Amino acid sequence: METVNIVTIISIAFLGSFGHCIGMCGGIVVAYSTIKIDPASSKISQSAAHLLYSFGRVLTYSILGAIFGALGGVVLFSNTANGVLLIIAGVAMILAGLSLMGKIKFLTIIEHSFSSSSVYKKAFKSILNSKSNASFFILGMLNGLLPCGFVYFFAITAASTADPLYGALVMAIFGLSTIPAMFGIGFLSSLATATSFRNMMMSLSSVAVILYGTFTIYNGYEYINNPLKTIRNCH
Repeated sequence: METVNIVTIISIAFLGSFGHCIGMCGGIVVAYSTIKIDPASSKISQSAAHLLYSFGRVLTYSILGAIFGALGGVVLFSNTANGVLLIIAGVAMILAGLSLMGKIKFLTIIEHSFSSSSVYKKAFKSILNSKSNASFFILGMLNGLLPCGFVYFFAITAASTADPLYGALVMAIFGLSTIPAMFGIGFLSSLATATSFRNMMMSLSSVAVILYGTFTIYNGYEYINNPLKTIRNCH
């Protein structure tokens, strides 16, 4: 993966976490902070709980990234196929960016109802009521499975790497970049309701996603037209 792409992924994830992620997962963080964490406990103890939760999310994202990276590798059997996948990924990124702007409902449509299943709800409730340190990590892992358009965007990016290791890296970087926002909510729940701040960050991340999508489409076009170009050159 090129340095510019890593920086781009970090930037998009960090900005988006203060917009889309806070809106999607802020309620869960506030809920477990209220139910599972004793306000009388030390700041170190509380910080450890929030970090365990976030690292649980990162692990799930990394596993998903490896899976999508492997799937991308399976379908990449020719220069044309490589380029087409990149172009499809770029188009999906642009649609995701427009959706983050509120112009279309692309992300809303693809955010399915996995979280509404009885099995998931039962597991989530059980973990939420547990006070053990491990429960924060497991809760984070479960949270990582929640339907989220922003996660889907990075999953597409992971698939376009055509490699399970790079795919896992993409998703791990995404997860790590969202920790500051999620960690902040744990101590400052007002972040979840700071509408003007969230809107500003959402706008910035939307533009970044669209630009990255355009760049990915260009890479796809170049890959189709340059037989010597390898998928590693694109990512």
